[in-house]
Amino acid sequence: MTKVIQSTTSWLPQTQTWMYNQAKHLPSKIESHVVCSTTQNLDQFILPNLHVISKKSFLYLFGNSKIKGAQLLSRLFWLWKMCRKIKPDIVHSHFGFEGWLDSQVIRLTKAKHVVTFYGLDVNKVPLQNPRWLKRYASLFRSADLFLCEGNHMAKCLVQLGCSQQKVQVHHLGVEVDKISYRPRRWQPETPLRILISGAFKEKKGIPYALEAIGRLQHEMQLEITIIGDATSEHQTQVEKEKILKTIKDNDLTQKIRMLGFQPHTILMEESLKHHIFISPSITAIDGDTEGGAPVSIIEMVASGIPVVSTMHCDIPEVINYGMKDWLVAERDVQSIIDKIKWLSNNYENWSEWLDIGRKHIEKQYHSHSQGVKLQKCYSDLLSEAIPLPYQRYRHH
Repeated sequence: MTKVIQSTTSWLPQTQTWMYNQAKHLPSKIESHVVCSTTQNLDQFILPNLHVISKKSFLYLFGNSKIKGAQLLSRLFWLWKMCRKIKPDIVHSHFGFEGWLDSQVIRLTKAKHVVTFYGLDVNKVPLQNPRWLKRYASLFRSADLFLCEGNHMAKCLVQLGCSQQKVQVHHLGVEVDKISYRPRRWQPETPLRILISGAFKEKKGIPYALEAIGRLQHEMQLEITIIGDATSEHQTQVEKEKILKTIKDNDLTQKIRMLGFQPHTILMEESLKHHIFISPSITAIDGDTEGGAPVSIIEMVASGIPVVSTMHCDIPEVINYGMKDWLVAERDVQSIIDKIKWLSNNYENWSEWLDIGRKHIEKQYHSHSQGVKLQKCYSDLLSEAIPLPYQRYRHH
């Protein structure tokens, strides 16, 4: 039995369902433990072997004090304590910055160290704060294996200084069997219903989708639903103001339902009521990107809804409808318009290429098979098998 600690600060924000799927679908030969400082949404993401700092403990009180660095020290001590108790074979850190922090403890143990990068840790963090380049250099030396969602992110890691031999592509899995496949159909005499979903961050490109919809509303009947909202972060509040202004400027208020953040089940239920999903991700001014690809896109392709998205990061690895030039350039409003119009003009042919998309997700992004592949990553590492460079893992 291989013991693995899944290390993260908080288990688990609704925007990180992909982390839950990774841990949940590991084969039974893996004894998986989640070690975190805080918890949230346990009604949705509960797992066995969850180790969280007790709110009655001194460590919790210290971590929530106003002493500089107390939270980080509290988390480090908790991970150290759990490593001594669990005696893991592997510690799997989720996010690069978490990996760097964890490495201060792991290098004092016999455990192997796996780090998964997800996006903002690849692009935004080192750009906004150059000292992370030195921290990552240290992490790249000390950790044993680095996983990322696709080849674009893998190349970014290598460009940051990580050894190509330590990088492997590991697609994020979704529970395909639980996603109803219902190829969407639309009749021209009915409104075209469009769904947009995501946290209100610049990298999601939501205003570009809204501007495209604003122009199109004069040519066809449209109904729009937005699932998502701003968080307490200032930048998301700024983006929300921009989104609301775009809605007002394009006279879309009466045509848009804004549902705020919703549980995953509601998102999937809503998707079945819509004809098109738009996710026009961009590289933000501060360098923030998707890194890989939004899991929502993976799930939407699996459900059978046409997805209009951009040539951004690893999104091209996810969206495969058997056609060239399906994706549009970032910030290209006219191309978004053209793609929606093309869909409306070819509504009778949707099912053929939606089937191709579903099969692609089943083959490359199924949570069960990805769980098996993650277990193999662990076992190869423990057997000291030398990983192949990321170029050889295009279909891993």
